[in-house]
Amino acid sequence: MMPDLPDPPSRLAPPGVALKTDIVVIGGGQAGLSAAYHLKRAGLEGRTGFVLLDAASAPGGAWQFRWPTLTLSTVNRIHDLPGLPFSDVVAPGETHVQARVAVPRYFAAYERTFDLPVLRPVRVTLVTRHGGRFKVETDRGDFSARGLINATGTWETPYIPTYPGMERFRGQQLHTRDYHSAQAFAGRHVVVVGGGISALQLLDEVSQVTTTTWVTRRPPVFREGPFDAQAGHAAVALVEDRVRRGLPPASVVSVTGLPVTPAVDAMRARGVLRARPMFSDIVEDGVRWADGTRLHADVILWCTGFRSSLDHLAPLMLREPDAAGGIVMTGRLATQVAKDPRVHLVGYGPSASTIGANRAGRAAVSELLATLRAG
Repeated sequence: MMPDLPDPPSRLAPPGVALKTDIVVIGGGQAGLSAAYHLKRAGLEGRTGFVLLDAASAPGGAWQFRWPTLTLSTVNRIHDLPGLPFSDVVAPGETHVQARVAVPRYFAAYERTFDLPVLRPVRVTLVTRHGGRFKVETDRGDFSARGLINATGTWETPYIPTYPGMERFRGQQLHTRDYHSAQAFAGRHVVVVGGGISALQLLDEVSQVTTTTWVTRRPPVFREGPFDAQAGHAAVALVEDRVRRGLPPASVVSVTGLPVTPAVDAMRARGVLRARPMFSDIVEDGVRWADGTRLHADVILWCTGFRSSLDHLAPLMLREPDAAGGIVMTGRLATQVAKDPRVHLVGYGPSASTIGANRAGRAAVSELLATLRAG
């Protein structure tokens, strides 16, 4: 006998009817919640003034899907959302708590505290222009809005580069997004691909239970000393310059470098930080470099990052038609789309960090409301 399946979520609007609101915010992570807070502060009422549509079934954004060993002691700092300190919800001493537990707890408290009009689970499938407004199509009905704040982040769009021979590899291939525990790889040789912070974190964990090889496309650059405010502003400026010119956002580590932590020092002492250059192709039982050198591998762990989740905006034709395929951004913090000022992307480019998302939410709301008033 088949088990009973849960009833699907009810429709929010009947077929052929679009619920009207002034602004739709897409995505319930840090950037989306920041934008919702500032919309509420600006006097917009829930549902008629704005709604936040979140595809997840519970608060927490992408944090709720992170691997179990990522705790508050190992994650990059969780920055406060406006109006409610993180420490009011999660005690500073709870560093052992899993990030996928602590951050959703904080986000849920934030939504309750400010009575934000969050609708979930609602997955946006397509956004089109319709009679001077935006038609936002979802799996639970349609919405009609004057303005749009997109805060969908990157978690839904993992990136794995294409290499010859991928299809014939007899081992296991998985992405950072699929990682749960290093113990699953015990007794197998793991090739960790990627030069970012996530690659370092997973290399650290996996190398403690089995043998590993670290492979990077570019030689990794480690940053000695503190990452102060001046260095942070310089890094953000580099990313901002790219998106203002219509180029795809660069990875964070490409402009900040890798921080040297006690864990990194311990990895060096164990001899696991010897990065090898990128292999040229994949063979049945491993990888191969251009000079013919082969390496046996049971697992290829692709820590190769994510891309911005913007496919639902494709009908708006926001991207540049040239080979770069980026979006020209404008506005005070580069959140406003030049081709359509009624669209803001927060958590994109220079606002991809948690502190950047907070600032971007406020700027996007201010500029979008000014645009709508002028229109």
